[in-house]
Amino acid sequence: MYDLILRRCRLQGRTELHDIAIEGARIAAIAAVVDGQGASEIDCGENLASAPFVESHIHLDSALSAGQPRFNESGTLFEGIQIWGERKGSLTREDVQARALKALELMAAHGVLFVRTHVDVTEPRLIALDALLELRDQVRDWTTVQVVAFPQDGIYSRPENEGLLEEALRRGADVVGGIPHYELTREDGVRSVVRVFELAEKYDRLIDIHCDEVDDEQSRFVEVMVAEAIKRGNGARVAASHTTAFGSYNDAYAYKLMGFLRREPINFIANPLINITLQGRMDTYPKRRGLTRVKELWQNGVNVSLGQDCIYDPWYILGTGNMLDVAHMTVHVAQMTGLQEIDACFDMVTVNGARTLQIDDYGLEVGKTANIVVHNAPDAFSAIRFRQPPRVVVSRGRVIAESPAAQPSLTIG
Repeated sequence: MYDLILRRCRLQGRTELHDIAIEGARIAAIAAVVDGQGASEIDCGENLASAPFVESHIHLDSALSAGQPRFNESGTLFEGIQIWGERKGSLTREDVQARALKALELMAAHGVLFVRTHVDVTEPRLIALDALLELRDQVRDWTTVQVVAFPQDGIYSRPENEGLLEEALRRGADVVGGIPHYELTREDGVRSVVRVFELAEKYDRLIDIHCDEVDDEQSRFVEVMVAEAIKRGNGARVAASHTTAFGSYNDAYAYKLMGFLRREPINFIANPLINITLQGRMDTYPKRRGLTRVKELWQNGVNVSLGQDCIYDPWYILGTGNMLDVAHMTVHVAQMTGLQEIDACFDMVTVNGARTLQIDDYGLEVGKTANIVVHNAPDAFSAIRFRQPPRVVVSRGRVIAESPAAQPSLTIG
């Protein structure tokens, strides 16, 4: 007797249907037909079952705060930063936790069970940091949250910011972040990247830097990140988020940078919903897509994952918590419309994200924690095409969300 059996599932890379048996919080068996019974059984209707979605980049401290104190009328990154600067002085622990919890619940209903959130640590009270560290522990029974100590205003733009970043790590942030293109000078930007790597080594933390999130083709801090990773040999623990300037680099320089990445690959995180919206605002026509070279990075074997970045906040007033929306946008703006390329975009919101976040206990394998999404689609292509809510979401062996089976129909007359 198993606790739960998911019957008649499709698995990626396999043609025959499979059953998945769950005992406690673990996957106990995967077979064409699992013998025995489950205390609960779900007929998955020959739909795809996969490991859960991974949200590689979001800001839960600002989620669901659009319009507070005003909306971003220019739609630019910098007005968003200005508005958030006005808002963050009034943050309370209760406010941050209530909004972040609602966003996590929204994402979990869409099958997102692993989340990396950035939190602004240039606010002197560190209210949002403490709130999200506490929430991280409160929700660990149904979702995994990594907290990035993110110096939104730069490490060296104010004398106190460097100390606040290190204090955030002492308090328990999982990842150390930076924003070199927002430092006051190129020299301070380089210095900030080196400091992030130093702190990561000192506190044994992962690295995730907002890097080159501008249209300026002369913003080249990703080369500094790659150089530090080569020197230290820690590329697997390093992520460069956004890197939108990479899309504006001349091809000769981009080719050279790809060569450096072959020496010591780092992870790249693209945020297509927000970048297609924020970037290119100063262009007339032709207007740039505002996205890093997702397709070329993937073709060169670099690990690329995706994030929503924002859900209804000063930078982006849309967002549903559905990572299939993110993959769908990537298919379009990265021009990854081949069948293998579309499957690759699905990987970018699942297995690639797990690799970026360094999650070992991930995947549909016997013995792994039973974190499973049964889609309302038979394959990854159809999941991205239709973007339906999951049929079933299983977290730690428990069903936490269900949606009716999708039944598209057409009635004429």
